[in-house]
Amino acid sequence: MQTIPGIGRLGSEIIIAETGGDVAQLASAHHLASWIGVCPGQNESAGVSKSGRTRPGNANLKRLLGVAAMVAIRNKGSYLGVFFRRLTARRGGKRALVAVMRKLVIAVWHVLHDHEPYRDLGADHFTRRDPERAMRRMLKEANSLGLTIRFDPIPA
Repeated sequence: MQTIPGIGRLGSEIIIAETGGDVAQLASAHHLASWIGVCPGQNESAGVSKSGRTRPGNANLKRLLGVAAMVAIRNKGSYLGVFFRRLTARRGGKRALVAVMRKLVIAVWHVLHDHEPYRDLGADHFTRRDPERAMRRMLKEANSLGLTIRFDPIPA
């Protein structure tokens, strides 16, 4: 579990102590996130969205995950750091931090369930996933600076 960014030896010991180390009783990673209390709340009535506060959960794990998320987002070359910065631009810092905490919980569940180390998707995950979107963003940014860009494919 120490392969997950932000979680060290003491953090992994606390997680195992609080969860029992056996996640077989939980049907999915989302159940663990709900038990800890880092899943997004949803309160809608008559089509109007009200408070989306997180639910009260395991306070010890929530505190540990908050610290781990702050450590994980400091790494500029990691998937979690890029995810945080992308989400902060749209939703704000606190909501983005809770989203990173949830990503960490899902990673913890998969590490405990599958008995495999954590694999970081990398900082360029979103660019690899949708390269046309990245090109559109670059074009828009260059146009706002008064420049033009031409994209030519690299010959193989």
